[in-house]
Amino acid sequence: MRVAAIIAAGGQGARFGGGQVKQLRPLAGRAVLEYSIEAFRRASGIDAIAVVLPAAVAADPPPALAGGAPPLVLVAGGARRRDSVAAGLAAIGEDADVVVIHDAARPLVSPGLIERTVSAAASHGAAIAAVAAADTVKRGGGGRVLGTLPRHEIFLAQTPQAFRVDVLRDALALEPDAEATDEAMLAELAGHPVHLVEGDARNLKITTPEDLETAERLLVPSGVRDTGVEGLRIGNGYDLHRLVEGRPLILGGVHVPFACGLLGHSDADAVCHAVTDALLGAAGAGDIGRHFPDTDPAWAGADSLALLARAAGIVRDAGFAVVSIDTVIVAERPKLAPFVDQMRDRVAGAVGVERGRVGIKGKTNEGVDATGAGEAIAVHAVALLVRQW
Repeated sequence: MRVAAIIAAGGQGARFGGGQVKQLRPLAGRAVLEYSIEAFRRASGIDAIAVVLPAAVAADPPPALAGGAPPLVLVAGGARRRDSVAAGLAAIGEDADVVVIHDAARPLVSPGLIERTVSAAASHGAAIAAVAAADTVKRGGGGRVLGTLPRHEIFLAQTPQAFRVDVLRDALALEPDAEATDEAMLAELAGHPVHLVEGDARNLKITTPEDLETAERLLVPSGVRDTGVEGLRIGNGYDLHRLVEGRPLILGGVHVPFACGLLGHSDADAVCHAVTDALLGAAGAGDIGRHFPDTDPAWAGADSLALLARAAGIVRDAGFAVVSIDTVIVAERPKLAPFVDQMRDRVAGAVGVERGRVGIKGKTNEGVDATGAGEAIAVHAVALLVRQW
């Protein structure tokens, strides 16, 4: 069975307010959208992921949407939700058996809920995650109660919602005036029964800034609260390379003009190497030599910023989010101050956090040893992670 996912992130978030679309707002150091993408990548059996974005974002996507597996198919959304879903469906190919659709505005979805919804759709044709109403539900109008609804029949729909592809095509083929608030309603209108899957109260939808604050409280403190100090992890990284003539000097993904460069198997970017080791160490995932050995020709001349992005993916797959990174570059020369902010931008982009979470400082070794003699550059790095699941 081939399963394709469509993450609906094409809305403008008018109710949220502000200039930036809510799916790209920062949440615990990462964009809201990234959490849904990560959940689908962790869920078993997902073969393809289409992300439907506002046209302007799809044309110039943020760096965090590059890389990873399965790779993302980025699609410009339509005027209505059903148009956006149809665009996503067209982009993921004709060979999907089940399509699962999720709102990017629900960043706390779990891989398990995704898997259960897909399994139910494979068996029943259509399935949605939903939470049973816990309170007594009243029907009202004109400022007064018009009736009490049977609570045991009331469910609050969530996403993911999954469908066998023929059911979804039937739903999307309804007449244009058949408006619906979700794909399950279209499937109902098309005559298909929809199966209920027990949802998750944590799988909240971010509609207002207050919802974003609630999600952050659920997301970040949960790891610390549930596991004590084990929710936070600190990693230490260190790297040193000799300076030689005839090589470019690359630090933090930035080409620094200088007469010499660092000697190494890759581009010898000591900043990226130290940060990579700090991240991997904090997550208990080994070190740079384990994942990108200098004995492997595949990494000869490699872009260390790209290796850092891969390491950040390993950390996310292990269930951690980056809280902050701090580095010290020990170099007698050249002067690095003019390049520090650019390095911070490059490192932050590779790791998937905003620049404010990355510190880079330049120091000298006061003429002591090979580094102080200007024969080498050393970098120390510290990374703080928080467990996400």
